[in-house]
Amino acid sequence: MNEPIVELKGAVKEYANGALRVTAMRGIDLRIDRGEYAVIMGASGSGKSTCLNILGCLDRLTQGAYLLGGEDVSGLDDDELSEIRSKRLGFIFQSYNLIPQLNVLENIEVPLFYQGVPESEARVRAEKLAQRMGLTARLGHKPMELSGGQQQRVAIARSLVCDPLLMLADEPTGNLDSKTGHEILELIDELHAEGKTIVMVTHDDEVARRAQRVVRFSDGEILSNDWQGAAKS
Repeated sequence: MNEPIVELKGAVKEYANGALRVTAMRGIDLRIDRGEYAVIMGASGSGKSTCLNILGCLDRLTQGAYLLGGEDVSGLDDDELSEIRSKRLGFIFQSYNLIPQLNVLENIEVPLFYQGVPESEARVRAEKLAQRMGLTARLGHKPMELSGGQQQRVAIARSLVCDPLLMLADEPTGNLDSKTGHEILELIDELHAEGKTIVMVTHDDEVARRAQRVVRFSDGEILSNDWQGAAKS
């Protein structure tokens, strides 16, 4: 049996909206094993973004449990969750979330800085990932001097620099043209082929077809959880 990386057990998430309580996740059970590539889909308000926030330790459950790599992170405090995010999770966002004042290398190095990795080691690791992402000629450039595709490559390199247990992608091609988006998805396919565990939120059926599994949300519940074979190139 494969090792579970993500386990949601009876996961409930409620938000207060004035006097009202809005339930965004209704007792969800979900397991994703090491090396899987899963896509989460659903209409606006279905609970998919809430689920990604929970998986990324950006929010907490109201009820239930979240086990990440076998560790129950449901009851951790803010500092402990921050440490989990920096050491065990890699994030790829639609809007890249790069630091505008830093150049390519410095942006990639940011997670290592927070972990106290020596500067010389951090620089070597960042340079290797920049080279892999085809950014060697852009190392000293700031984000605003890069194309959207180049910015997303920086973001992917940054997400990999700590060798995360789980990679989370939120509409990673949403701001890119179709050609550049395809190139980014091919990079993600390569990472999956190398054994990375990936969970991606997307509204695009074509993007979803590249994954092994599609989890569809509706009204805070999992509507379907379908395997569809290996990721495509």
